[in-house]
Amino acid sequence: MRRRTPPPPPPLPQRHGVDPVRVRLPAAGPWATVREHLVERLAVRTAVVDEMFDAGLFVGADGRAVASDAPYVPGMFVWFHRDLPEEVPVPFPLEVVHRDEHLVVVDKPHFLATTPRGGHVAETALARLRRELGVPTLTAAHRLDRLTAGLVLFTVRPEERGAYQTLFRDRRVRKEYEAVAPYDPALALPRTVRSRIVKERGVPAAREVEGEPNAVSRIELTEHRADGLGRYRLVPRTGQTHQLRVHMSALGVPILGDPLYPEVTGPVPAGDFRRPLQLLARSLEFTDPVTGEEHRFRSGRVLGAWASYDRWAAGEPSADGV
Repeated sequence: MRRRTPPPPPPLPQRHGVDPVRVRLPAAGPWATVREHLVERLAVRTAVVDEMFDAGLFVGADGRAVASDAPYVPGMFVWFHRDLPEEVPVPFPLEVVHRDEHLVVVDKPHFLATTPRGGHVAETALARLRRELGVPTLTAAHRLDRLTAGLVLFTVRPEERGAYQTLFRDRRVRKEYEAVAPYDPALALPRTVRSRIVKERGVPAAREVEGEPNAVSRIELTEHRADGLGRYRLVPRTGQTHQLRVHMSALGVPILGDPLYPEVTGPVPAGDFRRPLQLLARSLEFTDPVTGEEHRFRSGRVLGAWASYDRWAAGEPSADGV
């Protein structure tokens, strides 16, 4: 099988910790010029594309501006910086748990996306870390939902990125989560939940369907209180989107603050930091594929609804946003 040639390095620097956009022209198409393809591909007004060409904002692999009448060349790379959206700053700290020449492990707050996507670009864990640590080569080895707090691992060296990403792909990282949810004395725990979960593009919530299980979670109750709340230890064996949230809801004990399960109440608006989802990526444990070292990292956060349910319910998050 023929290997695809890797793209050349970006000729533009990062901006606010965000990489430039890279476009590779398709191998075939009806376009006579680069401009014609970008007008169609970028799905913005033609005038906007023309303004960017006039300002020299589209550049080739050599760093030189691409002319608007440049002929279409299959496989050609073009870079540019997107206009960053207006973002509400997430006012909670991103705490570095571990840092060495290979890894950066952080304790991410609720409401902060891991990597740029959609309306969250500069106000993400990746972009913020690149700016704060001055390490432009940082890349996320995995992702954590924007609404979930806890541990996220980033790689420092591009040549080592694949080794760490493979750990997560091959499920060689032991992950434990913690959640606060209603306590049901009739629910027999611990138990292992197995189901088939599907997540359709454009649909906010995932759902369980009939078929071969692709999602496996270990659910344990660690303690409960007289006010009807329980604290749960969750160990995912697989990595389906929203897996733990779906499984907790299916058991009849949905995680507090969940806007999707059991019912979709709508996306959490940017700037609404009330009642954060009570789900925390508590620990990561793995053998370092580069150094051979045994790592075990643990979040120091305390979920707000467990620390003070009344404050959490009133929409008064603690200083670290949990």
